[in-house]
Amino acid sequence: MKIVISAESTIDLPQEMLDKFDIHTTPFTINFNDKLVEDHFGVSKEIFEFVDKTKKLPKTSAVSPDQFQTHFENLKKDYDAIIHVSLSSLISSAYNNACLVAKDMENVFVVDSKSLSTGIALLAIRGKELVDQGKQPSEIYQTLTGLASNVQAGFVIEKLNYLYKGGRCSALALLGANILKIKPQIILSNGRMVVGKKYMGGMSKVVGKYLDDLLVENPNPVLENVFITHSSPMPEAEEILTAKLKERGFKNIYNTLAGGTISSHCGPNCIGVLFLNN
Repeated sequence: MKIVISAESTIDLPQEMLDKFDIHTTPFTINFNDKLVEDHFGVSKEIFEFVDKTKKLPKTSAVSPDQFQTHFENLKKDYDAIIHVSLSSLISSAYNNACLVAKDMENVFVVDSKSLSTGIALLAIRGKELVDQGKQPSEIYQTLTGLASNVQAGFVIEKLNYLYKGGRCSALALLGANILKIKPQIILSNGRMVVGKKYMGGMSKVVGKYLDDLLVENPNPVLENVFITHSSPMPEAEEILTAKLKERGFKNIYNTLAGGTISSHCGPNCIGVLFLNN
C-alpha cells in the first residue's frame, strides 16, 4: 500500500525539506487588502512590509473543505492512503474542514497535531518514518495522535505589536512590555497558544535563557530532530541556540523560517525551538 504524508502550509518547511520527506501540502490564504496570496515559504517579508506600510495586519484564511477535497483527490491518484497532519484544531478551522472531507473518502486519516509550525513537521517526519517501516495507515494515525501531546512548541517574541494589532493583548500590556523590554514566551498548551515565562533584556541574552529553561522543563527530549524556527533572520540568536542544542546532543538541527500564517500573528524577530519530548 502506498501511503503519503500531507499537511497544510502551516508546517513551515522549505520545498527541499518537503521533497526530502515526501510531504505534500495545501496552502492557507493571506489577504493583503483584498489581494489574495497563497501562504508560502518566505512570504513573511511581504507581510512585514505590508504592516509597516498600512499599519494593519493581513488576514489569514484556513484551507477550505473544497480545497481539501481537491488536494486529497489529487493525492489519491498516486497513493492508496493519506495521513494528513493538521494545524491545532483549537486555533484554526483547518482540522475540522479536513475531517469533514475525509469522512466521505476511503483511507484518509486526519491527525490533530495540537501544534503549529514545525511542531507539525516533527509529527509529519515521524509519520514518514513509519511509512518507510511498512506500518499500516491506521497504526500511523494512532501513533501520531498519541505523539501530538509530546510536541514541545514555543517561541519568544521580541515585541507584542502584532499580538496587539490582532487583538491578542491589551494596550496596557503592550506599553508595559515595551517599557520594561519584556520578551514573552508563547507556548502551545493542550493545543492552545498561551503566555509562558516573561524574559527581560536583549534577544541574544533572552534566547539562551529561554532554551536553558526549556531543556530543564523537558529533560528527556527525543534527540533525533529539533527545529529552530524564526519569523525573520536572527543570525546571532540562531547561532546561540544551535551551539546549545549541539551541546545537548541533538542530531539533526534544522533552521527554518516561519511561514505567513504564523508570522502574521507574531511579527518579526520571533524565534522558537521545537522538538519531541519523551
